[in-house]
Amino acid sequence: MPKVKPKNIVVIGGGSGSYAVLKGLKPYAKNGLINITAIVAMTDSGGNSGALRDEFGILPPGDIRRCLVALSDETEIVKQLFQHRFESNGTLNEQSFGNLFLTALTQILGSEEKAIKEAHKILKVYGNIIPVTLENAHLVATLEDGEKIIGESVIDLPRHNSNKKIINLTTNTYINANPEALKAIKNAEVIIIGPGDLFTSIIANIIIDGIAEYLKYSRAKKVYICNIMTKNGETNNFDVHAHLHEIEKYCGGQMNFVLYNNKKIPQDLLLKYKTEGAEQVIFNPKKEKNKTKFIGADFTTNKDIARHDSKKIGKELMKIILDK
Repeated sequence: MPKVKPKNIVVIGGGSGSYAVLKGLKPYAKNGLINITAIVAMTDSGGNSGALRDEFGILPPGDIRRCLVALSDETEIVKQLFQHRFESNGTLNEQSFGNLFLTALTQILGSEEKAIKEAHKILKVYGNIIPVTLENAHLVATLEDGEKIIGESVIDLPRHNSNKKIINLTTNTYINANPEALKAIKNAEVIIIGPGDLFTSIIANIIIDGIAEYLKYSRAKKVYICNIMTKNGETNNFDVHAHLHEIEKYCGGQMNFVLYNNKKIPQDLLLKYKTEGAEQVIFNPKKEKNKTKFIGADFTTNKDIARHDSKKIGKELMKIILDK
């Protein structure tokens, strides 16, 4: 029986969203059904990643680290080590070992690109993790009243009136896409966008020069995984279609599939999120679009946080990938 050629899959995003998708797809990469490439946003300016970026002049390592761990075939203790955060009363408090490791590799090898490739070998990664750009820039969000917010960290944790809608996202300086990211999109058979913070994790990739154009003209199946909860300052009052509208606006083309969670979040958890200015993202069947297939299911974990379950999302994605 002839061996089936693995499908080329590209996942675009960052943060915990990409982690869940990649972890869910890893078993299928291990058995040879798919080749995975993750394209990761490089505009994080907050927290410990931002601190390392400022101090050492490197690209933020946090989202790269998460993706490496998600696709790693190393032992659990090694994966825990890369995710470990120090507890101290000093400057290392809450800093991630994995971030420091990538920073050290960058200094030793001379570039983030070489450091990431070496980390692939060390962690036995099933797939390829690619920074969307190798150049340094900060996000600039223009609000509906014309106010401009500069920096991922202050968009992510708003100090302005968070009810103001973001009408445009760009960068503070022109930057080129990583050629490896463009090549991956060109060769992709399925492109998966999301989930994750709509502007600071997802669209932050698409606005990098060249990415939107390659997405628009790609003949790959395009899948958008919608967030389970809204994000204060980014997607206040957004339903599934409002999320999709922004994705398609920046991509310049239509998604073929949209995956959304249709399980009601428990009331006690909703109340917890309400204190953060977030609510469950609702799907309105009256807004369904021609040529886009909407797939609703229970994609949540059974934990006390509203996040996507890796196994559930991986299984549903493989149906699309394998045309089942």
